[in-house]
Amino acid sequence: METKTPRLPEDDLRLSALRLRILADMTSCVLWHTDADGAVTEPNPAWEAFTGQPPAEYLQEGWLDAVHPDDRPAVRERWLQAVASATPVELNYRLRRRDGHYRDMTARAAPVRQGGQVMEWAGICLDHTPGRQAESALKASEERFRFLDQLGQATRTLTDATELMAVTTRMLGEHLGATRCAYADVEADGNRFTIRNDWALQGVASSAGVYALELFGPQATGNLRRGQTLIVRDVDRELGDEGGARMFNAIGVKAIICAGLVKNGRLVAMMAVHQGAPRDWRPHEIDLVQDVVERCWAHIERVRDNAMLREQDRRKDEFIATLAHELRNPLAPMKYAVAMMRKDRDRALADKAHDVIDRQLSLMTRLIDDLLELSRINRGLIALRPERVRLDTLVLQAVEAVRPAAEAAHHRLELALGEEAVWLQADPARIVQVIGNLLTNAVKYTPDGGHIRVSMLRAGDKASVRVIDSGAGIPKAEQPRLFQMFTQLPHTAQRTQGGLGIGLALVRTLVELHHGTVSVSSDGLDQGSTFTVELPVVPHEPSAPSAGPASLQEIGGQGLRVLVVEDNPDGLEMLLELLDMMGFQVAGAASGTQALEMAPSFVPEVVLLDLGLPDMNGVDVGRALRATAQFRHVRLVALTGWGSESDRARTAEAGFDAHLTKPVEPDTLEAQLSKYGQVQG
Repeated sequence: METKTPRLPEDDLRLSALRLRILADMTSCVLWHTDADGAVTEPNPAWEAFTGQPPAEYLQEGWLDAVHPDDRPAVRERWLQAVASATPVELNYRLRRRDGHYRDMTARAAPVRQGGQVMEWAGICLDHTPGRQAESALKASEERFRFLDQLGQATRTLTDATELMAVTTRMLGEHLGATRCAYADVEADGNRFTIRNDWALQGVASSAGVYALELFGPQATGNLRRGQTLIVRDVDRELGDEGGARMFNAIGVKAIICAGLVKNGRLVAMMAVHQGAPRDWRPHEIDLVQDVVERCWAHIERVRDNAMLREQDRRKDEFIATLAHELRNPLAPMKYAVAMMRKDRDRALADKAHDVIDRQLSLMTRLIDDLLELSRINRGLIALRPERVRLDTLVLQAVEAVRPAAEAAHHRLELALGEEAVWLQADPARIVQVIGNLLTNAVKYTPDGGHIRVSMLRAGDKASVRVIDSGAGIPKAEQPRLFQMFTQLPHTAQRTQGGLGIGLALVRTLVELHHGTVSVSSDGLDQGSTFTVELPVVPHEPSAPSAGPASLQEIGGQGLRVLVVEDNPDGLEMLLELLDMMGFQVAGAASGTQALEMAPSFVPEVVLLDLGLPDMNGVDVGRALRATAQFRHVRLVALTGWGSESDRARTAEAGFDAHLTKPVEPDTLEAQLSKYGQVQG
């Protein structure tokens, strides 16, 4: 039979203390009593359970030690006054609970009389902390929403991001009574942030500038990148120099809230509230800063997007107007030249008219090619064909291409290429195009008789090419947008010789595709400009290239039978005449159906096919021809205005032997056809 261990008196005491402690946790009420003089002379388990004070600490006036130090003098004075006057009293003070937290208490006490004499005092302490906390939270919430509504009203109609930042930081800083308030954009690399606008009290320096995120210290930096708010009440005590205090002290900050905003895993913006003295930030203040950075960033993004759309729309309109102007310019002299040839059969005049038409056609072709080229690059439809090449060779090719224009303007063209052979792994045609575009701009924007210098320099694993001119120069404010698409700066309007404003955008894109950089510097208007292209070099000189194919002039093939399929009557007639003059046997068809009907009797060896035919496209015509035994080996050459990489891939997949883009140079066309004559001969 199990026997129970008898309970000892001390066990009952421990159980009673535990019971009181649990009741103290469950209730907000503490009952107490004192003697007639207001002194605590007997133990009070309820007081012990709430405050954690043992009797030795709270007897007599020791209970005052649990009262908050700031409240203690007033509580003692009023309690002694009540005891002296024997009148009931109500006291409000903060009382330290046994867990160390202070609670908001209301104490009520009254004298206990017998026969008119005060025998003792009875009292009760009520914990109002939960209610007051709820009331305070409600008040803070109402205040926060009221402020956010005021902020929304003040910024709703703003369309400038800088003004939006200024208004937001001012209102938030004033609302919180801060020393300074700042909004910062975090750079895409996640390592730097830029304070573009801040608000500060009068006499307090601005914190605007670019900073390294690591200045916050490693722990705070990591937390901010994860979207956690940095809260510092005293930078010297909490951070130390290595933890970020040095940076904060340098800009006069002793306490800070810095709320970071993370979008798609990246820190994108921060809102910081600075205080010039240590400050105990309240939870509702921290919540407000977090709300404001979210709303401010979203509004700024909308404003910036709208501004960008407006700017793009403006530039689009300017571009369309410029495109119409630039395409009309070559058409006028061609029209005049044709009229002259009709009115006068003089051979010299006809030759002059031919030259005009040829030059203007070349200009139109260049404009259209530049436009299509940049479009292809921007859509990722271009592939480089890199090879090992000497940089100085490419520079010389670009210089020779622009030399006639430079000489016509009486420019002094100086080269400083050095003696060291610098090798690149690059697409030679694209690098020549880059340097040629820069040189063309230098020629265009330099007054006649100017000086243009091209230099080349290697530094470590990089090589740079500089194009320096003595021309129009570029204002500092306009330099950052110089490489944007369709950009033509206002100050160049009177000096330009035509163009769509896409040459430098093309330069930048091509250079970046080669893992290089391009930059510009100028001291301002009429101070000339320097464009610098920097490209990675390869360490070793390549072996000598093998002998290339025979030159085009060595290839024959006259008398080849060529069927031309073209739905433009003028284009068809002129091309047939030209091919006939070159010595080819030709026939023409204005549609795919007509071509298929003519082929068995004409028996072409080469078919020049336009792709955009009225009845069936050129690819289908080519496939239909190749499907017959008679023309299984006929040569198919696309001659079309469609020249993108996808268009070329489509014709190659269909079995075409070549893809030529209109308008093709006559020499190129003759060489292409003559190759087939050589093979068949």
